[in-house]
Amino acid sequence: MAITTPRGGFLVPSDESLPWDRVRLSVVIPVYNEVRTVERLLRLVREVPLELEVIVVDDGSSDGTRDLLARLEQEALIDVLVFHEENQGKGAALRTGFRRATGDVVVVQDADLEYDPRELPFLMEPILRDLADAVYGSRFLGGPHRVLFFWHSVGNRILTLLSNMLTDLNLTDMETCYKMVRRELLQSLPLSADRFGIEPELTARLAQSGARIYELPISYHGRSYAEGKKIGWRDGVSAIWSILRFNLGSAPAKRWEAPRSPAWQLRGGHADLDAGPPRSGAPSTADVPPPGEDAGS
Repeated sequence: MAITTPRGGFLVPSDESLPWDRVRLSVVIPVYNEVRTVERLLRLVREVPLELEVIVVDDGSSDGTRDLLARLEQEALIDVLVFHEENQGKGAALRTGFRRATGDVVVVQDADLEYDPRELPFLMEPILRDLADAVYGSRFLGGPHRVLFFWHSVGNRILTLLSNMLTDLNLTDMETCYKMVRRELLQSLPLSADRFGIEPELTARLAQSGARIYELPISYHGRSYAEGKKIGWRDGVSAIWSILRFNLGSAPAKRWEAPRSPAWQLRGGHADLDAGPPRSGAPSTADVPPPGEDAGS
Protein backbone atom coordinates (compact mmCIF):
# COMPACT_ATOMS: atom_id res chain seq x y z
CA MET A 1 0.00 0.00 0.00
CA ALA A 2 2.08 2.94 -1.26
CA ILE A 3 1.15 6.22 0.36
CA THR A 4 2.68 9.66 -0.14
CA THR A 5 2.71 11.99 2.85
CA PRO A 6 3.53 15.59 1.95
CA ARG A 7 3.93 17.75 5.03
CA GLY A 8 0.60 19.24 6.07
CA GLY A 9 -1.08 17.69 3.01
CA PHE A 10 -3.18 14.70 2.13
CA LEU A 11 -2.24 11.08 2.55
CA VAL A 12 -2.98 10.28 -1.09
CA PRO A 13 -3.53 6.62 -2.00
CA SER A 14 -1.41 5.75 -5.02
CA ASP A 15 -3.80 3.16 -6.45
CA GLU A 16 -6.04 5.17 -8.74
CA SER A 17 -7.87 2.01 -9.83
CA LEU A 18 -9.90 2.03 -6.61
CA PRO A 19 -13.41 3.52 -6.93
CA TRP A 20 -12.73 6.78 -5.07
CA ASP A 21 -15.33 8.75 -7.06
CA ARG A 22 -18.06 6.12 -6.56
CA VAL A 23 -18.06 6.09 -2.76
CA ARG A 24 -19.60 8.69 -0.49
CA LEU A 25 -18.20 9.16 2.98
CA SER A 26 -20.51 10.49 5.71
CA VAL A 27 -18.44 12.49 8.20
CA VAL A 28 -20.31 12.71 11.52
CA ILE A 29 -19.04 15.55 13.72
CA PRO A 30 -20.34 15.85 17.31
CA VAL A 31 -19.85 19.39 18.62
CA TYR A 32 -20.07 20.83 22.12
CA ASN A 33 -18.72 24.32 22.85
CA GLU A 34 -16.10 24.30 20.08
CA VAL A 35 -16.50 27.85 18.76
CA ARG A 36 -12.72 28.28 18.59
CA THR A 37 -12.01 25.28 16.36
CA VAL A 38 -15.10 24.08 14.50
CA GLU A 39 -14.88 26.44 11.52
CA ARG A 40 -11.27 25.58 10.83
CA LEU A 41 -12.07 21.89 11.21
CA LEU A 42 -14.95 22.08 8.74
CA ARG A 43 -12.80 23.85 6.17
CA LEU A 44 -10.19 21.12 6.52
CA VAL A 45 -12.87 18.45 6.08
CA ARG A 46 -14.13 20.12 2.90
CA GLU A 47 -10.58 20.00 1.54
CA VAL A 48 -10.56 16.18 1.60
CA PRO A 49 -10.67 14.86 -2.02
CA LEU A 50 -13.56 12.45 -1.46
CA GLU A 51 -17.30 12.51 -2.09
CA LEU A 52 -18.52 13.76 1.29
CA GLU A 53 -21.69 14.12 3.31
CA VAL A 54 -20.86 16.36 6.30
CA ILE A 55 -23.20 15.87 9.27
CA VAL A 56 -22.80 18.11 12.33
CA VAL A 57 -24.67 17.49 15.57
CA ASP A 58 -24.46 20.32 18.10
CA ASP A 59 -24.99 18.85 21.56
CA GLY A 60 -26.39 21.86 23.40
CA SER A 61 -23.50 24.31 22.98
CA SER A 62 -23.69 27.57 24.91
CA ASP A 63 -20.54 29.43 23.77
CA GLY A 64 -21.75 30.76 20.40
CA THR A 65 -21.06 27.55 18.49
CA ARG A 66 -24.71 27.16 17.45
CA ASP A 67 -24.87 30.56 15.73
CA LEU A 68 -21.55 29.90 14.02
CA LEU A 69 -22.73 26.51 12.73
CA ALA A 70 -25.89 28.05 11.31
CA ARG A 71 -23.73 30.48 9.33
CA LEU A 72 -21.37 27.75 8.15
CA GLU A 73 -24.34 25.72 6.94
CA GLN A 74 -25.33 28.67 4.77
CA GLU A 75 -21.78 28.65 3.34
CA ALA A 76 -22.29 25.01 2.25
CA LEU A 77 -19.69 23.67 4.67
CA ILE A 78 -22.36 21.50 6.33
CA ASP A 79 -24.84 19.21 4.56
CA VAL A 80 -26.90 18.17 7.60
CA LEU A 81 -27.05 20.25 10.79
CA VAL A 82 -28.87 18.99 13.87
CA PHE A 83 -29.24 20.79 17.20
CA HIS A 84 -29.77 19.05 20.53
CA GLU A 85 -31.58 21.46 22.83
CA GLU A 86 -29.73 20.09 25.87
CA ASN A 87 -26.32 18.50 26.30
CA GLN A 88 -26.80 14.72 26.11
CA GLY A 89 -23.23 13.50 25.60
CA LYS A 90 -20.97 12.45 22.73
CA GLY A 91 -22.65 9.08 22.30
CA ALA A 92 -26.09 10.63 21.95
CA ALA A 93 -24.78 13.12 19.39
CA LEU A 94 -23.11 10.36 17.39
CA ARG A 95 -26.21 8.18 17.40
CA THR A 96 -28.19 11.14 16.03
CA GLY A 97 -25.62 11.61 13.30
CA PHE A 98 -25.43 7.91 12.45
CA ARG A 99 -29.21 7.81 11.92
CA ARG A 100 -28.95 10.71 9.45
CA ALA A 101 -26.06 9.24 7.45
CA THR A 102 -26.74 8.16 3.86
CA GLY A 103 -23.20 7.58 2.59
CA ASP A 104 -21.61 4.23 1.84
CA VAL A 105 -19.13 4.61 4.69
CA VAL A 106 -19.35 6.61 7.94
CA VAL A 107 -16.53 8.09 10.01
CA VAL A 108 -16.46 9.96 13.31
CA GLN A 109 -14.61 13.29 13.30
CA ASP A 110 -14.12 15.31 16.48
CA ALA A 111 -14.33 19.10 16.15
CA ASP A 112 -11.30 19.89 18.33
CA LEU A 113 -8.55 19.54 15.68
CA GLU A 114 -6.84 16.66 17.51
CA TYR A 115 -7.39 14.41 14.47
CA ASP A 116 -6.40 15.42 10.93
CA PRO A 117 -9.20 14.84 8.38
CA ARG A 118 -6.65 14.77 5.58
CA GLU A 119 -5.89 11.20 6.68
CA LEU A 120 -9.41 9.98 5.86
CA PRO A 121 -8.54 8.69 2.35
CA PHE A 122 -5.77 6.58 3.93
CA LEU A 123 -8.27 5.05 6.38
CA MET A 124 -10.80 4.32 3.63
CA GLU A 125 -8.48 2.26 1.45
CA PRO A 126 -8.90 -1.12 3.25
CA ILE A 127 -12.67 -0.75 2.91
CA LEU A 128 -12.45 0.03 -0.81
CA ARG A 129 -10.20 -3.00 -1.25
CA ASP A 130 -12.89 -5.11 0.49
CA LEU A 131 -10.40 -6.08 3.18
CA ALA A 132 -12.29 -4.43 6.04
CA ASP A 133 -15.77 -3.52 7.22
CA ALA A 134 -14.39 -1.09 9.80
CA VAL A 135 -11.09 0.75 10.16
CA TYR A 136 -9.63 2.26 13.34
CA GLY A 137 -7.03 5.01 13.24
CA SER A 138 -4.55 4.24 16.02
CA ARG A 139 -2.56 6.88 17.91
CA PHE A 140 -0.19 4.16 19.16
CA LEU A 141 1.17 2.68 15.93
CA GLY A 142 3.99 5.13 15.36
CA GLY A 143 2.31 8.13 13.74
CA PRO A 144 3.52 11.65 14.65
CA HIS A 145 1.89 12.99 17.79
CA ARG A 146 2.13 15.84 20.24
CA VAL A 147 3.79 14.80 23.50
CA LEU A 148 1.33 15.35 26.36
CA PHE A 149 -0.12 13.31 29.21
CA PHE A 150 1.69 10.14 30.33
CA TRP A 151 -1.16 8.88 32.52
CA HIS A 152 -3.71 9.46 29.74
CA SER A 153 -1.61 7.20 27.53
CA VAL A 154 -1.41 4.56 30.27
CA GLY A 155 -5.16 4.79 30.86
CA ASN A 156 -5.93 4.38 27.17
CA ARG A 157 -3.75 1.29 26.96
CA ILE A 158 -5.37 -0.26 30.04
CA LEU A 159 -8.86 0.34 28.66
CA THR A 160 -7.83 -1.11 25.30
CA LEU A 161 -6.35 -4.17 27.03
CA LEU A 162 -9.54 -4.78 29.03
CA SER A 163 -11.67 -4.33 25.92
CA ASN A 164 -9.45 -6.72 23.94
CA MET A 165 -9.72 -9.36 26.66
CA LEU A 166 -13.50 -9.38 26.30
CA THR A 167 -13.80 -8.88 22.52
CA ASP A 168 -10.85 -11.14 21.59
CA LEU A 169 -9.50 -8.39 19.33
CA ASN A 170 -5.90 -7.12 19.28
CA LEU A 171 -6.51 -3.40 18.89
CA THR A 172 -3.92 -0.89 20.07
CA ASP A 173 -6.33 2.06 20.46
CA MET A 174 -9.93 1.22 21.33
CA GLU A 175 -10.66 4.79 22.46
CA THR A 176 -9.62 6.47 19.20
CA CYS A 177 -12.03 8.95 17.65
CA TYR A 178 -11.27 7.71 14.15
CA LYS A 179 -13.62 4.79 13.63
CA MET A 180 -14.68 4.33 10.01
CA VAL A 181 -17.46 1.79 9.35
CA ARG A 182 -19.59 0.69 6.42
CA ARG A 183 -22.94 2.40 6.86
CA GLU A 184 -25.16 -0.68 6.58
CA LEU A 185 -23.13 -2.36 9.31
CA LEU A 186 -23.05 0.70 11.56
CA GLN A 187 -26.80 1.29 11.34
CA SER A 188 -27.47 -2.37 12.19
CA LEU A 189 -25.67 -2.13 15.55
CA PRO A 190 -27.76 -1.71 18.75
CA LEU A 191 -26.01 1.40 20.13
CA SER A 192 -27.30 3.06 23.31
CA ALA A 193 -24.44 4.86 25.09
CA ASP A 194 -24.92 8.59 25.62
CA ARG A 195 -21.48 9.73 26.75
CA PHE A 196 -17.92 8.57 26.05
CA GLY A 197 -19.05 4.97 26.59
CA ILE A 198 -19.89 4.99 22.88
CA GLU A 199 -16.25 4.07 22.13
CA PRO A 200 -16.16 0.72 24.00
CA GLU A 201 -19.77 0.03 22.99
CA LEU A 202 -19.07 0.50 19.30
CA THR A 203 -15.99 -1.72 19.58
CA ALA A 204 -17.94 -4.43 21.42
CA ARG A 205 -20.77 -4.36 18.89
CA LEU A 206 -18.41 -4.56 15.92
CA ALA A 207 -16.65 -7.54 17.47
CA GLN A 208 -19.97 -9.26 18.20
CA SER A 209 -21.13 -8.68 14.63
CA GLY A 210 -18.09 -10.43 13.21
CA ALA A 211 -16.92 -7.33 11.33
CA ARG A 212 -13.50 -7.36 9.72
CA ILE A 213 -11.52 -4.62 11.48
CA TYR A 214 -8.27 -3.02 10.37
CA GLU A 215 -6.05 -0.60 12.29
CA LEU A 216 -3.83 2.01 10.66
CA PRO A 217 -1.43 4.58 12.17
CA ILE A 218 -2.59 8.19 12.36
CA SER A 219 -1.15 11.47 13.57
CA TYR A 220 -2.48 12.99 16.78
CA HIS A 221 -2.43 16.64 17.79
CA GLY A 222 -3.66 16.34 21.39
CA ARG A 223 -4.65 19.43 23.31
CA SER A 224 -4.27 20.36 26.96
CA TYR A 225 -7.08 21.10 29.39
CA ALA A 226 -6.23 24.79 29.06
CA GLU A 227 -6.89 24.41 25.33
CA GLY A 228 -10.29 22.83 25.93
CA LYS A 229 -9.78 19.09 26.44
CA LYS A 230 -12.91 17.69 28.12
CA ILE A 231 -12.35 14.03 28.98
CA GLY A 232 -11.20 13.29 32.55
CA TRP A 233 -10.53 10.46 35.00
CA ARG A 234 -14.23 9.99 35.73
CA ASP A 235 -14.75 9.16 32.07
CA GLY A 236 -12.04 6.50 32.38
CA VAL A 237 -13.86 4.88 35.28
CA SER A 238 -17.09 5.05 33.30
CA ALA A 239 -15.34 3.43 30.33
CA ILE A 240 -14.46 0.39 32.47
CA TRP A 241 -18.13 -0.01 33.36
CA SER A 242 -19.10 0.39 29.69
CA ILE A 243 -16.60 -2.27 28.60
CA LEU A 244 -18.07 -4.74 31.09
CA ARG A 245 -21.67 -3.77 30.36
CA PHE A 246 -21.57 -4.00 26.58
CA ASN A 247 -19.47 -7.16 26.45
CA LEU A 248 -21.01 -9.11 29.34
CA GLY A 249 -24.20 -7.46 30.55
CA SER A 250 -26.34 -6.85 27.46
CA ALA A 251 -27.64 -8.73 24.44
CA PRO A 252 -24.94 -8.96 21.76
CA ALA A 253 -25.20 -7.50 18.29
CA LYS A 254 -26.41 -9.82 15.56
CA ARG A 255 -23.90 -11.33 13.17
CA TRP A 256 -23.56 -9.17 10.10
CA GLU A 257 -23.42 -10.50 6.58
CA ALA A 258 -21.90 -8.14 4.07
CA PRO A 259 -23.60 -7.80 0.67
CA ARG A 260 -21.97 -9.92 -2.00
CA SER A 261 -20.93 -6.77 -3.83
CA PRO A 262 -20.66 -3.33 -2.18
CA ALA A 263 -23.04 -0.76 -3.63
CA TRP A 264 -20.18 1.32 -5.01
CA GLN A 265 -19.00 -1.57 -7.19
CA LEU A 266 -22.34 -1.45 -9.00
CA ARG A 267 -22.17 2.28 -9.70
CA GLY A 268 -20.52 4.19 -12.49
CA GLY A 269 -19.04 7.64 -12.09
CA HIS A 270 -19.72 9.76 -9.03
CA ALA A 271 -21.61 8.48 -6.02
CA ASP A 272 -25.33 8.76 -6.78
CA LEU A 273 -27.35 8.43 -3.59
CA ASP A 274 -30.79 9.42 -2.45
CA ALA A 275 -29.25 12.31 -0.53
CA GLY A 276 -28.55 14.03 -3.83
CA PRO A 277 -25.47 14.66 -5.95
CA PRO A 278 -22.15 15.32 -4.26
CA ARG A 279 -21.31 18.94 -3.64
CA SER A 280 -18.94 20.57 -6.07
CA GLY A 281 -17.02 23.77 -5.73
CA ALA A 282 -16.45 23.45 -1.98
CA PRO A 283 -15.18 26.65 -0.35
CA SER A 284 -11.48 27.30 -0.89
CA THR A 285 -9.31 26.07 1.96
CA ALA A 286 -5.87 26.54 0.43
CA ASP A 287 -4.81 28.79 3.27
CA VAL A 288 -6.06 26.57 6.10
CA PRO A 289 -3.08 25.22 8.12
CA PRO A 290 -3.08 21.62 9.31
CA PRO A 291 -4.19 20.77 12.83
CA GLY A 292 -1.56 21.59 15.41
CA GLU A 293 -0.14 24.54 13.43
CA ASP A 294 -1.08 28.18 13.75
CA ALA A 295 -1.74 30.29 10.70
CA GLY A 296 1.42 31.97 9.64
CA SER A 297 3.74 29.59 11.47
